[in-house]
Amino acid sequence: MDPVLFGWSAIVVMLGLIFLGVPIAFALAAVGIAGNLITLGLPQTAVLVQLTAWENGTNFVLVAVPLFILMGQLAFHTGIATDFYDFVYKWFGRMPGGLAITGVLTSAGFGAVTGSSVAAVSTMGTMIMPEMRRYGYDRRLATGSLASAGTLAILIPPSIPLVIYGVWTETSIGRLFIAGVVPGLLMSAAFCAVILAACVLKPGLGPPGPRFPRRERLIALRGLLPAGIVFVGVLGGIYGGFMSPTEASAVGAAGVALVALGMGRLTWTNLRRALRETGITAAMVYMMLFGGVLLSRFLAQTDVTPRLVGFIGAMQVDPLLLVLLLSVMYLVLGCILDTFGMLILTLPFVFPIVKAAGLDPVWFGIYLTMMMELAMITPPIGLNVFVMRRSAPDVPLGDIFAGTIPFVVACLTIVALVTVFPAIVLWLPATMG
Repeated sequence: MDPVLFGWSAIVVMLGLIFLGVPIAFALAAVGIAGNLITLGLPQTAVLVQLTAWENGTNFVLVAVPLFILMGQLAFHTGIATDFYDFVYKWFGRMPGGLAITGVLTSAGFGAVTGSSVAAVSTMGTMIMPEMRRYGYDRRLATGSLASAGTLAILIPPSIPLVIYGVWTETSIGRLFIAGVVPGLLMSAAFCAVILAACVLKPGLGPPGPRFPRRERLIALRGLLPAGIVFVGVLGGIYGGFMSPTEASAVGAAGVALVALGMGRLTWTNLRRALRETGITAAMVYMMLFGGVLLSRFLAQTDVTPRLVGFIGAMQVDPLLLVLLLSVMYLVLGCILDTFGMLILTLPFVFPIVKAAGLDPVWFGIYLTMMMELAMITPPIGLNVFVMRRSAPDVPLGDIFAGTIPFVVACLTIVALVTVFPAIVLWLPATMG
C-alpha cells in the first residue's frame, strides 16, 4: 500500500476508535504503535516506545504539569477560591447581573491559580448557583455564564494546555504564559459586558445582588491576598526572567501550600485529595502526550505531514484565510473532541502549516487555546456544560448550551480581534526580562 494512503487510513481508524468511545489517549497510542509496527517492525517499534516513554517521563519542562495541577488542587481543596469569591461578590454583586459578573471575575481569578477549567466551573457552580436561584436569575443566563466563565482558566496563566503546546512545538512557555494575560483580561471584560448589557436591557434576567457596607467590602479585600500573592509570584518571576516556568510551578505549589498552612486549612484530608486528583490528571496528560508522539512519529514515516504542508504551501493561502479555515476546523472538532484531544490530535498536522505560513508560534498558541475554550462550551461534547449540569441538575442541557451562545459570540469576537491585531498578544511578551 502507498505510505501516504496507509497514513490517512490509520487516521480514519483512529477517529473511528474515538467515535466508538475509546479514550483519546488510548486511540492515539494504539494507532501509533500499530502503525509503527507495520512500517518499522517489532525491534525498532519497541525501542521507539521505550524512548518515547522515557523522554516524556524525564522531560524537565514537563515537571511543570503536575506541579501546576497540584497548585490548583491545593487552592481548590483549601478554600482559597472561596475567599476570592467573597471579595468579588461584595464588590461587584450589586451591579445588574452582579452574581453572573461575580462568577466571571472569580473564575478568572481562580484560573490564575489553578489553570483548571473543570475545577473553576465545579467550584463556581456550587458557590454561586444557590444565590442565583435565590435572586431569581434566568436559568439560561445563570448556567451559561458560569459554564463559559470556566473557560478563562485555561487562557489566563498558568495554563496546562499552554505548557503542552510549548513542549510539543518548542515554543517558550514563559512567553506563552505572558502572552495569555491580555487576551484573558479582554475575554473576561467581554463576558462581563455581555452579562451587563443583557441585564440592563432586560433587568429580569439578572437582578442586582445585595449591597454591603464599605467596612465589609474593605475587610473582604483580604480574600484577594492568597490568590494575588501566588499569581504575582508565579507570573512576576516568569515575566522578570527570574524563574523558568518549571521553577515557577514549584514556587507556586509551595506558595499555595504555605498560604493554606498559615490559614490553618492544609489538613491531611485536603492534602491527600489534592495529591490524588493531581496524580490522576497528570497521568491522563502524560498518556495523551505519549500517544500523540507515537502517532506523529508514525505519520512522519508515511510522509503524510510533509505532503500536507507542501500541498498547503503550493496553494499560497493568505495567512488570514488560513486562520479562518483553521477556525472552522476547530469549531467542528470542538463538537466531537475535548480540549487535550484537539491539541494533541491536530498539532502534528497544523503546526508545520502555521510555521510555513509565517504565523508567530506564540500568537498561534494563544489562538489555539482560545479555540479550545470554545470547544468546552459547544455541543455535543461541551465538557464545561456537563460539569455545570452537575451543579444545576434541574436545568436541561439544551438550556445551558443556549445560555452559552452569547459568550461563544463574544469569544469569537476576541479571536477575530487578536487575529487582525496580533500585537494584542505579542506586545507584552516582547517586554519580558
